[in-house]
Amino acid sequence: AHGPRHWWPAESRFEVLVGAVLTQNTAWSNVEKAIGNLKQAGLLSLDGLLGEAPDELAALIRPAGYFNVKAARLGNLCRFLRRHGDIDGLAGLDTALLRQRLLGVNGVGPETADDILLYAFERPVFVIDAYTRRILSRYGLIAGDEPYESLRLGIQEALPEDVALFNEYHALIVHHSKHFCKVKALCPGCPLGRGCKRRMVS
Repeated sequence: AHGPRHWWPAESRFEVLVGAVLTQNTAWSNVEKAIGNLKQAGLLSLDGLLGEAPDELAALIRPAGYFNVKAARLGNLCRFLRRHGDIDGLAGLDTALLRQRLLGVNGVGPETADDILLYAFERPVFVIDAYTRRILSRYGLIAGDEPYESLRLGIQEALPEDVALFNEYHALIVHHSKHFCKVKALCPGCPLGRGCKRRMVS
């Protein structure tokens, strides 16, 4: 119904990492503005971000919200990358160890780590977000308050272990949630309406 989404919307793996931090608790349209500011300033690189003063960086990413917090988190992630030989230096780690290392970075939670793993490192790790919980709960497949890991592992067990598949599924879930399965659902015309518990009671 929606067609291929061609995700992640980024020009480089490093941009994926930056976007994964900036998109925390905000809409992607705000992230695009912040990344645009970084590009315009010539700072969208590991050296560029590490060389920028935190307050200057915060001002540039202001459109993404929580800009002081996110500037600090970007700094933590960049220092982590520098210590481990950048993205290429981490690419040789197996997925479980790489995920553990990412989760050890202050400000990188499970969703952010899995965004990075799937879209920057092309690892078969499914990303669980609020959109995923919303759709699955409206279909009666989950209660909606399950632990992150339970949902992630459950979906990974239910689907073939395939990076392209995980990429597309997550991208389609996000797209569908933004256009139909919103907090206040737009049920008319929804291609997933059949079997939806919310639609049945509305």
